[in-house]
Formats: sequence, C-alpha cells, structure tokens
Amino acid sequence: MPLHILIVEDEPSIAETLIYACQSEQMQARHVTLGQQALDLLKQQSFDMIILDIGLPDMTGFEVCKQLRRFCETPVIFLTARDHEVDRILGLEIGADDYVPKPFSPREIIARIKAIHRRLHPENTHLVAGFQLDELASRIYYHQHLLQLTRYEYLLLKTLVQQPHRVFSRTTLMDTIWQSAEETMERTVDTHIKTLRNKLRELSLTHALATQELIVTHRGMGYSLLP
Repeated sequence: MPLHILIVEDEPSIAETLIYACQSEQMQARHVTLGQQALDLLKQQSFDMIILDIGLPDMTGFEVCKQLRRFCETPVIFLTARDHEVDRILGLEIGADDYVPKPFSPREIIARIKAIHRRLHPENTHLVAGFQLDELASRIYYHQHLLQLTRYEYLLLKTLVQQPHRVFSRTTLMDTIWQSAEETMERTVDTHIKTLRNKLRELSLTHALATQELIVTHRGMGYSLLP
C-alpha cells in the first residue's frame, strides 16, 4: 500500500526534492506552502506522514503541530535550518516524531519515514508475492495497486494471502468465510475464485504486471495462492 505524505514546505527547491524522493519510493506526495493550508487539508483528508518545515511564512511549524494534535495523530517529521537541542526537545514535546536539520539527504528522509511507519504499524500489513494486506483498512493491494473487492472476495483472498502455498479445500473456505451466509454451496467458492482471477488478470494487463496464474487449482483438493 503506497504511503500518503503531506509536505509542508515553502522553499520550492526543497519541496521538489522531497516530492521526487517520495515518488521514487512509490509514495504519494501532496505539497502545500502554508501552515494554515496544511491544517485545513488535514481536516478533510488523512495522510500517513507529515513532513513539516518549522520556518513557514504564516506560522511556525511548532504552532502547526500544536494545532493539528488537537484533532490528528498523523506522525510528524520536522525540518529546520537550525540544529539547536532546545528546538529538538520542543518539537518532540509538542508531538513530533522526528526532527531533521537542513541540509539533509533525501534518502535519510525516506529512511526515517519508513522507520516511523514500521514502528507505528508493525502488524497492520502482510506482504507476500506482490500482495499487501492492510487488515485495519480491509484492503488488499497487488504491486501497490488497490484491488476493488466485494466483502467475500476480500475475505477469500485474505485467507489465501495469509497462508500462501497452503491448499484450502472448498469446505474449509466455506467454513472460514461464509460462516453466517445462508444456503451457500461449495460452488460459491469456485465462482469467487473465478472473479478474483479475472480482477487480478485485468489489473496485471492494465498496469503491465506479470500475468502468471496466482490462484492455483489443485484437482480434488482445493485452492492455494501459489503452487
């Protein structure tokens, strides 16, 4: 699942560097130049991380962080031209997650974003064979592209992703996924497998991904995610 990053920085050259660095890592970056713009945007849209410059034209990054912490817990990385210990302490005390003095390496910023995200979300995702399972959001991505799934398609693919290579019988899948559904039949599994394969194939063709069969049929036994 691609991370969504909000960059709050009034220096165009620095903002462009950060945007390029994020996009190079398949992250989606949104850029604003003012603190108030950031606050207004955060009330309307959620982000995975905020890169926040302390020296903004309309208010300090410290003030932005104080205000956003009243309604938002999104992690914040401060950027500053100063490297004073008192600034670092103040930034951390008001709710920042990290503090990077300028000049900085774009790779360092990316590394810090990833480190903070891993620390805050150690068990939210499950990665295997190009799939990324986000259980909190009930979403599954394939090579960072969101799959548009129905409830039962999601539960079926989730079961397969969580235990790749395991062969699930139709009966096991029925008992696991369709517990509360009335008058379901084992052929329901076959139908949903077919629609999942079609969606994966369509996504692979649209985005020029590998088109090998990911959901394997084991005759007389059931299905697995991989051979």
